[in-house]
Amino acid sequence: MTLMSQALVDYQVTNHIATITMNDPKTLNAFSTPLKGAIMEALDKADQDNEVRVIVLQGSGNNFSSGGHIGEMLENGMESEALVAKLDFMLREVAEVSLKLRNIHKPIIAKLEGAVAGAGMNLALTCDFRIAADNAKFVQAFVNIGLIPDAGGIYLLNQLVGAAKTTELVMLGDKLKADDVARLDLVNKVVSAEELDNEVNVLATRLSQLPGKALASMKHMINIHAFSGLNEALGMEVEQQNIMAQTDDFKEGITAFMEKRKPVYNQ
Repeated sequence: MTLMSQALVDYQVTNHIATITMNDPKTLNAFSTPLKGAIMEALDKADQDNEVRVIVLQGSGNNFSSGGHIGEMLENGMESEALVAKLDFMLREVAEVSLKLRNIHKPIIAKLEGAVAGAGMNLALTCDFRIAADNAKFVQAFVNIGLIPDAGGIYLLNQLVGAAKTTELVMLGDKLKADDVARLDLVNKVVSAEELDNEVNVLATRLSQLPGKALASMKHMINIHAFSGLNEALGMEVEQQNIMAQTDDFKEGITAFMEKRKPVYNQ
């Protein structure tokens, strides 16, 4: 058993299963730059370790991830140029994680509970399997602050549920329960919160006992057939988000969010 403990990510390997835990419960595991760096380091470690056959990605404190770190986004202030630069940097960071999750040719299971929001939801969609607790809440929250989805959101949803449902999910930004996403086949299984650990472990153990080279080849082929446009989509997101970050709608959306009020958009 290997144990690597970092402030923001816990990494451990047991019985050929690497478990990567995002560990910033105060922010519900929001995607800050330090967290991203720690996740990439853990994913690299799992990728390169021949003992590791399966990876489980999870969040601490009974939440997967609340998505982008709004505090970091605004740390250089609301002035347009600083904000655009910061958003651009954060988007490129999260895009790297999306690509990494697809490019590791080992099965990756997202263990989902509590908040599965924004970039958190989209990173889960990049994984190979998703097991959700019945308390998981999913949301494409970007529209609420005048932004578009990041981490490959529109591309991934379109590949998985088609254009019509993607349009509904991203434009309306409604909160979805675990059963809602199960009906869309966006998760493989929904179980009670008490059963989640065991259910993920059963799947991870089963995958760890299957022929790894065949699984790697299958993932490679699935990437070519289903996800070959991901890199281009991530680039387009950065371009479009930079435009959004300069709009009055974004300024109003983020100000309303900070002031805990409903935004008023002037078309």
